[in-house]
Amino acid sequence: MTTTRLAALGRAEPTLLALAQRLLTVAESGLPAMLLPGGETFVFTMTGRETPSGAWTLERRGTSTRYAAITALGAQYLPEDRQRAVLGGHTAQEFTGLLVQSLPSVTNLGDAALIAWAAAETDHPKLSDAVARVDALDDEDRPQYTVEAAWVLSALAAARGTVDVERRFTAARDRLLRARIGDSPLFPHATGPGLVPWYRSHVSCFADQTYPLQALARAHASGDSDGDPEALAASEACAARICELQGDGGQWWWHYDARTGGVVEGYPVYSVHQHAMAPTALFDLTDAGGSDFGASIRKGLRWMTDVPELTAGNEEPMILDELGVTWRKVYRGDPKKAVRAARGLGTRVAPNLRLKSLDRVYRPLSVDRECRPYEFGWMLHAWLGGRI
Repeated sequence: MTTTRLAALGRAEPTLLALAQRLLTVAESGLPAMLLPGGETFVFTMTGRETPSGAWTLERRGTSTRYAAITALGAQYLPEDRQRAVLGGHTAQEFTGLLVQSLPSVTNLGDAALIAWAAAETDHPKLSDAVARVDALDDEDRPQYTVEAAWVLSALAAARGTVDVERRFTAARDRLLRARIGDSPLFPHATGPGLVPWYRSHVSCFADQTYPLQALARAHASGDSDGDPEALAASEACAARICELQGDGGQWWWHYDARTGGVVEGYPVYSVHQHAMAPTALFDLTDAGGSDFGASIRKGLRWMTDVPELTAGNEEPMILDELGVTWRKVYRGDPKKAVRAARGLGTRVAPNLRLKSLDRVYRPLSVDRECRPYEFGWMLHAWLGGRI
């Protein structure tokens, strides 16, 4: 296990090191309760409910294969005894083996790609089986959701040193680079037309940016000594743009215009973006030879305790240490996500349209009190991983 990223955080801002360590403690304490009986997969979410006495209770809901794979990706960086503590007695490799065994019934490309990525990173002996399942599910002639296409590339980048994936790797790399619209540095929600309605095909989310920039950085780092300068440049451009757009309070905004590289709608602000997804992608880019985005990472992490939306009578903590959760997001609470819809449609015809009156009517004062296991998986991956 490396502590390079935490050590760098401590040198730059000691109070944030304490915050990161606190969050990692919450993650390790919270994950065992998210593991379903039998210890082979995780819940989809844990929802919080406040009792009349003011105490909180948590309810498990659903199951998620992809969240289990992301948790294995993060837990691999823990010492073995602590891997077993969060993975039902299994090491990360053993738990990944359970996921590999489930692959014949996995029909979602993203789920299979994450399992293959975990198999590669944990040196699982059945990595070739996982890669074969990704190959079977990935129709190169059809568009894919950008997030899932990025996970495919990250999986193949991790696997290429062990199994022969070069043809698929090149196709996945080219597909992601081609997905961009014109000279915009941002990525769309899908790699081609057909998956998203025309009126919102220009709208992409924060995940549509972080996973591709991470995958392209990893693709560059997985090559020979010269790497892949085009992939690195695309990753760098995307990272620079989302950092340029970051909110004054450290917010990583939610919806972007993939044509213009602007923000369509900032809210919700998700805690997983603040403490995990932005850090793990930007750290991986730096490790691959890109710029240092540490200042933006620290600014985003600080939001977890200094939430500008929750002030002046609306104070509420986003971290509940005793429950082992972080609340999922701060949002507007507008009916049927009206602000998102209005801004998505409006920017389709007028890219710079802001509809500022909506900010006054629908203020982001609501807290989504749930927590999902992948949030902690990426947190462990972000702060305990490194040196791809």
